[in-house]
Amino acid sequence: DNTTAKPSFLGNAMMENRSGLVVQGEVRRACGDGGETGAALAMIDREEGGHQITLAADKGYDANDFIEQLSDLATTPHVAQNKNAHRSSAVPDEIAATPEYAISIRSRKRIEQVFGWIKLAGCLRQVKIRGKAAVDALFLLALSAYNLVRMNNLMAAKA
Repeated sequence: DNTTAKPSFLGNAMMENRSGLVVQGEVRRACGDGGETGAALAMIDREEGGHQITLAADKGYDANDFIEQLSDLATTPHVAQNKNAHRSSAVPDEIAATPEYAISIRSRKRIEQVFGWIKLAGCLRQVKIRGKAAVDALFLLALSAYNLVRMNNLMAAKA
């Protein structure tokens, strides 16, 4: 008798590093749909403008295919290097040696604050609704609420 919950959806979000505001979010099915790397590529592809951007991510994204696809999207990979005695990183050492890379690696951890907040205050720890469209709407509503709280804190800090 297995009564454990099985995740059906993955929430993915893209955050702007300077302000900590979420600029994009989407829900995908937990199986298929390209997973987290597929969501990251889709969100980058939707970004406006042809300028070079950076993407900070944890070492789970350090894969040759993903890093190659980022270069096709005019995106510099600020992905944490996953190196050990048996594995080399797909992120070039020249990129990892830059001061911007170090800043991105520190800043990327703030996305965890977003997910912590939406699980607690946004009631997304255990979703009680069904269907991808409904879960996606709830997820985007929670991200919007997070941004409102974040903007209020940013404005209060400037005052």
